[in-house]
Amino acid sequence: MLGKMIVFSAPSGAGKTSIVKALLEKFKWLEFSVSATSRASRPGETNGIDYFFIEKEEFVSRIERGDFLEWEEVYKDNFYGTLLSEVERMWQKGHLVVFDVDVAGGINIKKKFSSAVLSVFVMPPSLEILEERLRGRNTETDDSLRKRIMKASKELEYAKDFDHIVVNDQLHEAIEEAAKLVQAFAGKP
Repeated sequence: MLGKMIVFSAPSGAGKTSIVKALLEKFKWLEFSVSATSRASRPGETNGIDYFFIEKEEFVSRIERGDFLEWEEVYKDNFYGTLLSEVERMWQKGHLVVFDVDVAGGINIKKKFSSAVLSVFVMPPSLEILEERLRGRNTETDDSLRKRIMKASKELEYAKDFDHIVVNDQLHEAIEEAAKLVQAFAGKP
């Protein structure tokens, strides 16, 4: 059974997670797709809520078994993906599945499922503001910050491959715009 999916993608720090959380509070017919990852958990993260944390070897084995709707090696030895079993569970409940995934994952889901997917690219106002947001998290080393900014500059080139672009300059306005897109796609008030 193929249900509808809504994909939010953006460079890290653009605000996609904040937008998705607001939409999940607003619309009870949406359900969040928790991604799986092979990276170690960060302080405060909970398995099954923030991510499904899977050892790299098991992750690769599950890729080979076809357990993922989509997956990507985002950074060397750091895999991220969506478990097909989780998506099917949500569809069985009649929910629309919401993804908060990196840009490559968003493009892969859209290519694979086409018209069943609304894809939204969350655009930061600028790379400078994106860097300020990432620094404000206090989770990055200078090296990891540099890598994220370099990756972000490349990811911005793919915004045109998404159905819609939402510029997150003012979060409340970005949430409002995203909510209208989601309602129109879902055909729900």
